Amino acid sequence: MLSTYFRTASLAFAAALSLAPALAAQEAQSQDQQPQGQFEEKVDVQEVLLDVLVTDRQGNVIVGLDKNDFQVTEDGKPVELTGITFYSNRRLVQASQELAKRGVTPDQVPDDRYFVLFFEDQKSSAVDAPELLTSQLDAGKRAREWVRKDLLANDWVAVVSYDQKLKVHQDFTRDRVALQQAIADAIKGKDDDGNWPSRIQEGSGPSLRAGLPRGNDLRKESGTIYDAVRLLADASGKITGRKNLLLFTNGFAGRVNTFGQYQPDQRYYPQMSRALNDNNVAVYPIDLTPAGTEHTLSNFMNELASDTGGRYFYNFTNFTTPLEQIASENSGYYLLSYRSEKPAGAMGFQEVRVKTTNPEFRIRARKGYDYGS
Repeated sequence: MLSTYFRTASLAFAAALSLAPALAAQEAQSQDQQPQGQFEEKVDVQEVLLDVLVTDRQGNVIVGLDKNDFQVTEDGKPVELTGITFYSNRRLVQASQELAKRGVTPDQVPDDRYFVLFFEDQKSSAVDAPELLTSQLDAGKRAREWVRKDLLANDWVAVVSYDQKLKVHQDFTRDRVALQQAIADAIKGKDDDGNWPSRIQEGSGPSLRAGLPRGNDLRKESGTIYDAVRLLADASGKITGRKNLLLFTNGFAGRVNTFGQYQPDQRYYPQMSRALNDNNVAVYPIDLTPAGTEHTLSNFMNELASDTGGRYFYNFTNFTTPLEQIASENSGYYLLSYRSEKPAGAMGFQEVRVKTTNPEFRIRARKGYDYGS
């Protein structure tokens, strides 16, 4: 699997843009040397960003790797990495002897982390499955404890819920008190104040509200939970780095085939998956179904996690477990970059594989990326 953040050349990093004059001059010189009437094949050049989690067998983050420690291939062909950045929290950098040997200090390592707590409201299921509502309440209790005790100084957290429409109870903030109240509101199914312009605080930090439809348009455009997740992914696109969507749910509506296997709703899933991948959002489905219960929707949640570089949590006895494990494995990750060329106008899905030269390391990442309009 491979985690990729895909952008067109027009949205590439400034470092990539700085190559444009040289590339343009080279292209002009090449055209001058071509015999009249001879044409070159046009290609689209994009920069692909890969956010990759690397751990040992115990789940500890591996630090101190460089470009030579990674092997990235497209269709079996190796690609040349153009850059690598290690994102981490300060605690991990300060405790790392390997980074200290390389002269790396906490101030040199980007350390902001982004979490979105997403609660799918289970009140409508309470009549037929009251245990789901009980799980929802317990998930909220543990999430509030996690916010109060375990958030780091540079963590940004947002709280949203879904009940026939997307509700933003709290935009990204580091305010623990505000987050705990937002989680309580989400669990109760309290209506938010809507995404009106007056609710958006410009220049106060990263924002989901700023990228979401305004007012009543948010209700209209989030008619399904697929749409709600897609809108959140698109809204986070301007925020640089890996975003982690912690999805408390028992699965999305879809269909079960003749073999009893769950299949996502193809009217919505491809667009949702593409938005998550294009905007660097990893989904961590956290199953509200009580431990030991088997259900067909679990197949979908595992697929969603796999497609986006997240992880599906089920059969646990305490919601504290997935919250702590998600935070732990996101204490450090690598952002790799390389250039990809595709025929102009082509569209499709590019499978990408990444591994390290050390076979003992474990990698979590997406399977590939979409390209073309």
